[in-house]
This record gives sequence, structure tokens and C-alpha cells, in this order.
Amino acid sequence: MTFAISLAVVLLFVLWGFFSPSQLTETATNVLHATTSNFGWFYLLVTFFFLVFCIFLAFSKYGQIRLGDDDDEPEYSAVTWFAMLFSAGMGIGLVFWGVAEPVSHYFSPPVGVEAETSEAARTAMRYAFFHWGLHPWGIYAVIALSLAYFQYRKGAKGLISSTFYPLLGDRVNGPIGKLIDILAVIATAFGVATSLGLGTLQINGGLSHLFQIPSNITVQITIIAVITVLYLWSATSGLDRGIKILSNTNLVLALALLLLTLIFGPTAFLFDNFTNTLGSYLQNLVSMSMRLMPFTESNWIANWTLFYWAWWIAWAPFVGTFIARVSKGRTIKEFIIGVLLVPTVLSFIWFSVFGGTALHLEIYEHAPIGDAVKQDVSSALFITLEQLPMGMILSVVATLLIIIFFITSADSATFVLGMLSSGGKLDPPNPVKITWGILQSSTAVVLLLSGGLEGLQTASIVAALPFAVILTLMCFSLLRALQEEDRAMRKKRREQEKKLRRLLEQL
Repeated sequence: MTFAISLAVVLLFVLWGFFSPSQLTETATNVLHATTSNFGWFYLLVTFFFLVFCIFLAFSKYGQIRLGDDDDEPEYSAVTWFAMLFSAGMGIGLVFWGVAEPVSHYFSPPVGVEAETSEAARTAMRYAFFHWGLHPWGIYAVIALSLAYFQYRKGAKGLISSTFYPLLGDRVNGPIGKLIDILAVIATAFGVATSLGLGTLQINGGLSHLFQIPSNITVQITIIAVITVLYLWSATSGLDRGIKILSNTNLVLALALLLLTLIFGPTAFLFDNFTNTLGSYLQNLVSMSMRLMPFTESNWIANWTLFYWAWWIAWAPFVGTFIARVSKGRTIKEFIIGVLLVPTVLSFIWFSVFGGTALHLEIYEHAPIGDAVKQDVSSALFITLEQLPMGMILSVVATLLIIIFFITSADSATFVLGMLSSGGKLDPPNPVKITWGILQSSTAVVLLLSGGLEGLQTASIVAALPFAVILTLMCFSLLRALQEEDRAMRKKRREQEKKLRRLLEQL
């Protein structure tokens, strides 16, 4: 039922995007504007709440509870686990925005900061840290922790509805539970289809920059066809082969590109940039988390922060389900610290190196980075790398990285959609994964042909509002389950102590 309804809804939106892309875009944009205007405060509050909730759980008495049986060990090594988290959660977005976002903020900063000044550069870096730091990983951690706890500790199905058992009881198996799961599948399918389209445009941009391959729909469809074959092979190979190998390859390539850019770029400046921005981020974390600017005409917060928070929430079912799948055997404290800190620190380093290099080139060497960002965001990274020694080699590595990140994101999503639409099976059937894989790629092709990609992306973000409510309730459901387990454990300990006292008295 979940599979059929989700498939029907996605197909209807695809048809809408194909036959009337401008109407889909206009409708979705109007709804998104109304959502951010009227519920921006809600997005900010719940996103900050998710982060605080995770930190509270990590250092509470529940932190030592294991996601599985008490004697379960983690399935994957720490390095492989971190690689999988990073690839599924942020990967291709960091490559896309690592240069473009700080440079965009430098030329168009928030209200109260003058553009193209040293203060604008510092603010640009701080907001890049903010948008890609602790908050998105707090959102992912909430859903992933809930799923992993109920799956591996309580033996529930790998469905988002299963996490609501403490609140809904057996009703999770009825219409309410089905609605929750359908919402999750639709949000995931929309988000992944648009990301496939956007990723294709960036790969085409990289190939065009490197090899003068034309940037047109024929090349883009060819790219999607090749990538589809690769990620379907990876997805049907299972976690321990395809996704694991590609995630580790991703991490190696990303670190290689990062280190080479750090060495060939303004190294001392980049270390100063990282240190200064980290301090500024930590100092302003709470104020940025609650900033809405109600007394100004600016839409900067809505266009950036609220858009990001909604996007992360829309992506949460996919990323959260995947993180839960690869996190069995870890304690709650270990899980939260790993999910919150490791990808966040990697993101900070990434933006410091690539965003810092771009800003240094723009400000001190008058390189055309700003023009590249304004004309074609997908070319910004390549124009930046071109200014460095061995720029061509760095661009080749970056293009390879984008392609592999693209494959890992797509096959992870195919795996998750298979799980969510086949009753929560930890290893969904290959026919289901192949169906979703082909549908995702077909959707991306149709929307690229019709120009409806932007409308579907906006529609997926609109779906974030009801899902934010679901995530909030999920926190309370998880807390109730942990409290019940704690009470049961204390009762068991008391009974054991009583038995021990009786035995001692008899002796």
C-alpha cells in the first residue's frame, strides 16, 4: 500500500512538472513563501530544539544504552561509518556550495553588514559554518537515533511509523502510521530526484570546463543513464560491497582534494580563517539560531537559513534511515557524538579551505570568482581550482569526487526508498530498489527536459513543514521509550538486589 500510493503521488507530480513546469514552480514557490513567512519561527525553534535534545540525550543517563542488544558490537569500523555518514548526508552539497556559498554571502550579506568588506567575508564564513554545521546533523541524528533504537533495541520494523509506538500504540499499524511512512517516502523521492537533476548539471559543468564537452540536454541524459547503471549496480550489491567501497573511496578523494588545495592555496591564511570562524560560530551559535529580523524588509534569512532548515528536514527521512541502518551496536552517546561532531568538523574544514581560498583569491588577487558564482554556480569550484598550481589535476579530482558522491547519494537513497516501501526490510528486494532507481532517474530526465526541476525541489521543501511536526513528536516518543526502559532496568536491578539479600540472609 505504501509503495503503491507513494509511487502514484510521485508520478502525478512528475506529470505536472512535465506538462506544466511553470505552474508547478509558481504554485510550489507561493506555498514555500507562505510557509517560511508564517512558520519561519517554528523552523528555527524546532531545529534548535533537535540539537539541544540530542546533546541532552548524549550526556544523560540514557547515553550508555546500546542501539541493539547489550553485547552487540558495531557492524562497521569507525572510519567506514564516518565515510558513510559524510557521503549520504552532505557529500555532493559541500562540493557544490563549498566555494559558492561564502562568495555569495560576501557579495550579498545579511542586513547590517556592508557587502564586499572584511566584515562581510567573516560573516560569510560564519554563516556557511552555521548552515552546514551542528543544526542539520541534529535533525539527522533525531530521526536516525529513533529508528536505530526501535529497530535494534526493540525489534520494530525499519519504518518511521514504528518510532511512534510509545505514543500511538497499535495505531502505528493503521492509517496514521501509513500516512507517516508515505510522507517520508514522498519527501525522499522528491529530494533525491531533484538532487539527481542538480548533480547532473554540475557534472556536465565539470566536464564542460575540463574537456569542452557541450552543456546540453543530450549530454545530461547520457550522464544520467551512465550514473543510473552505476548506482543500481552499487545498490543491488548491498551495503557491504557497493556503498561501503564507494563511501571509502569518496573519503580518500575528498581528503586528497582538501589537502592539495590547502597546500597549494594560501595555507597560513586558511588556518587563520578556520580558527577565527570557529570561534565566531561558537560565540554566535544561539543568536544565529533564533535570528529572524522581523523589523526589516530583507528576505535573506528566509532565502538562506529557513530554506536550508526546511531542506535538511525534507532530507531527514532518507539520511536518517540510512544512518540508522549502518549504526547498529553503538551506544546512544557514541552515536550522537559521532553523528554531530565528525561530519560537522569535516564540513567546517571543507568550507574554511575552499571558501577561504575563493575569498582570498577574490579579495587579494582579484580573481573572477564572484563573477563565476553570479553567472553559473556549478562552475565556481572549477574557476577557483584553476587559479592554483596543478589546477587541471585538482579539477579532474573534483569532477571524479562529484561523480562518486552522486552515485553514493543515489544508491543510498534507492536503498532507503526500498526499505521504507517494503515494510521496513533491512535488505529490501532488488526489484523494489531497481524500480525506485529507474523512477528517480526518469523523473530527473523528465524534469530537466521540461524545466520543472526547480518546482519539484520547492515542493519537497514544502513537505518539510508537516515532517517537522512528525520529528518533534518523534523526540517525545523516543524519550518516553527511554524512560520506560530505564524504569524497567531499575525495577530489574531492585529485584536482583532483593534476591541477593535473601541469599545472603540464608547463608
